[in-house]
Amino acid sequence: MRAANEMGIKTVAIYANEDRFALHRFKADESYRVGAGKKPIAAYLDISDIIRIAKQAKVDAIHPGYGFLSENPEFAEACSANGILFIGPTPEVMRTLGNKVAARNAAVAAGVPVMPATAPLPHDIEASKKLAAAVGYPLMLKASWGGGGRGMRVIESEADLPSNIEIARREAAAAFGNDEVYLEKLVRRARHVEVQILGDRHGNLVHLFERDCSVQRRNQKVVERAPAPYLDEATRASLCESALKLGRAVNYTHAGTVEFLMDADSGQFYFIEVNPRIQVEHTVTEQVTGIDIVKAQIRVCQGATIG
Repeated sequence: MRAANEMGIKTVAIYANEDRFALHRFKADESYRVGAGKKPIAAYLDISDIIRIAKQAKVDAIHPGYGFLSENPEFAEACSANGILFIGPTPEVMRTLGNKVAARNAAVAAGVPVMPATAPLPHDIEASKKLAAAVGYPLMLKASWGGGGRGMRVIESEADLPSNIEIARREAAAAFGNDEVYLEKLVRRARHVEVQILGDRHGNLVHLFERDCSVQRRNQKVVERAPAPYLDEATRASLCESALKLGRAVNYTHAGTVEFLMDADSGQFYFIEVNPRIQVEHTVTEQVTGIDIVKAQIRVCQGATIG
């Protein structure tokens, strides 16, 4: 809202009933209640009601923020079908990169190093055990859609697998509306480093360097810093170029974060996922580069070119 206001653009907010006194409702030029009769999370996931409000308020574009429907290709398609700009990547890109398994496949095709992992796990637990054994323990169980640590579990041995898959599926379904999960090789001494990318609709794609986010609690990032102090220039260049290779391969537009794990012992880095949206930590990059990423996203939708 601040970015839009500074650009002379009026804003419309939505709020669940429980958020009727929330600050964002009063900071917007207009605000409307969404998902009447639904609990807060379900209200903010109500695509048809969001579109109803958008049409009623005659909005030109929707910025999805960094949660809820921000990585949902069906929402992006609903916006497009109703003549509303979705401030983010295309539905096709979101389907490829919003799903962690599909994103891995795209990274492999683009020549980007990836962490050993399984395909989406079947509901047959014995088949899942075989897939896990093929990668080798210890493993990290992850939700295929979404992030924020939801659905993530460390799996030390086969005995941990059945109960954790069940819990992770429930968490993923509740948070992202999809219970698909997969297993990834766990690197015990890992650094978590991510590259901010930004693309326009004219085929230009740049990186805004990296952020280190190794300090985490319960798989949630606690401290972000930029630049990553342990990278030499050659590794930094290779890391950022890997992010761009993947982005170019899928014709990425708008802002996104390409995440990597780096083995602290070998120095080898591996692609793990893409967040095809802004993140709460994008402000760290803004401080370092002086670029307002939200304004940049809006300008991309207006047809601007990255110089």
